[in-house]
Amino acid sequence: MTIIEAIQERRAIRNYADRPVEKEKIEKLLEVATYAPNDRLRQPWHFYVIQGEAMKRYEEMATEYLQQRFPTKPHLVESSLKVVTTTPVAIVVTSTLIPDKPDDSEDNIFATCCAIHSMWLAAQELDLGFVWRTRGVGLVHDERMHQFIGSPENEKVIGTIFIGYPEEGTKVPATTRIPFEEKTTWL
Repeated sequence: MTIIEAIQERRAIRNYADRPVEKEKIEKLLEVATYAPNDRLRQPWHFYVIQGEAMKRYEEMATEYLQQRFPTKPHLVESSLKVVTTTPVAIVVTSTLIPDKPDDSEDNIFATCCAIHSMWLAAQELDLGFVWRTRGVGLVHDERMHQFIGSPENEKVIGTIFIGYPEEGTKVPATTRIPFEEKTTWL
C-alpha cells in the first residue's frame, strides 16, 4: 500500500474484537509518533497509555461525564461508550503549552496532531483499528481527564485514541469528501 492509498483508506474504527493489542505494536505506534514534524524539535507530545484496570476506571469516568452532559439522551450515552467498553487500549495524547508564548504553544498543538495522524496511518500497517476522539468520550475538554492521567498544568489534552483489532465483519464505508478544487485557491 502506498502512502497515498493509506491516507485515502484511513477509517475511524470504533468496534473492536475481544483481543489484546501486543505491547510491541503499541510501542511501534508510539515510536512512529515521535517522527512527526515539530517546530524547533520541541517534541511537545506526551502519551498516557490506558489498559486493564485503568481502562475500567476510564469507563467509569466517561460514563459519569456523558450522563451529566446528556442526561436526556441515554441512547447517545450508550452508543458513545461502546468504543470505551470494547477497546483494549486507549492513549491520551497531550501537548506542551509554553507560558507566555501562545504561538509556540499553538505550533506544539499542530505538531501533536501530526503525531496522532502518523500513529493512525501506522495502525493500518499493523492491522489495528484506530479512532481519535476529542469530544464526548475523548474527554478533551473536561478537567477530570487531567486529574485521571496526572498531567501537569502546562499540558493540553489533544485527544484520546482508541486502538484494537477491528471486529470481524465490520466494514467502514468511505466518506464523501468535498473535491479539493472547491477548497483550493491558486494565487
